[in-house]
Amino acid sequence: MNNIPGTIFIIDDDNSIRRSLSLFLISHDYIVETYSSSEEYLEREPYNGTGCLILDVNLGGRSGLELQEDLITLDSHLPIIFITGQGNIPISVQTLKKGAVNFLEKPFKEEELLNSISEAIVLSQKNKEEKEEIRRAKSLTDNLTPRESEILKYLMTGMLNKQIAFELNITEHTVKLHRHSICEKLGVKSVPEIIRIADNAGIIPFENKY
Repeated sequence: MNNIPGTIFIIDDDNSIRRSLSLFLISHDYIVETYSSSEEYLEREPYNGTGCLILDVNLGGRSGLELQEDLITLDSHLPIIFITGQGNIPISVQTLKKGAVNFLEKPFKEEELLNSISEAIVLSQKNKEEKEEIRRAKSLTDNLTPRESEILKYLMTGMLNKQIAFELNITEHTVKLHRHSICEKLGVKSVPEIIRIADNAGIIPFENKY
C-alpha cells in the first residue's frame, strides 16, 4: 500500500503500456493520469502537487528527452522516471545527469518501479517546498524600498551599520531605522535570517571592502 500521496503521470504512446501501468499503480493507491504524447501532457494545466512522471523515451512527436528539456525550462518540480524498450547507456546517463530519478528498461521489475516512484515523490515534495520558499522570499523582498534593498545587499556581507552608513553617506541612525524596517517586512529578527531570505530570493550582495 502507498501511504505517500502523489499523482503519477504516465506518458507513453503504447496504449497497452499506459493501461497496464495505470491499473498496477491504482492498485497501489496512486492517483494516475495517462497521456499518449508529450504534446498532450504539455496542454494540461500546471500541476502543483507531489508526484512524478513515468516517461517513455521514444515517443511520436516530441520525444521523452525533448519533454525533459521542456520541463527543465518550465522549472517543473516533478521528477522523471524514464522507461524504454531499448537500453541505451549514453542516453540513460544523459537523462540522469539532467535530474531523472531512474532509467528503466522494459520489462522492468514491479518492485524497482515502486521504489523509484517512492523516491521520486519524496523528491517532488522537497522540490515543491524549495520552490515555495524561493517564491515566498521573492515576495517578501519585493516589498522593500530601493534604499532598503541597497542596505540589504550590504547586510548580507556582514558589514556593520557604521560601515554601511559610510558607504551610503548617511547616518548610522538612518541605517538602523532601515534595518529595523527590513526586519519587519521580512518577518525576521536577525541578520542570519535576513541572509537566508535574501539568498533564497537570489539577491546578490555587494562586495565587502572591509
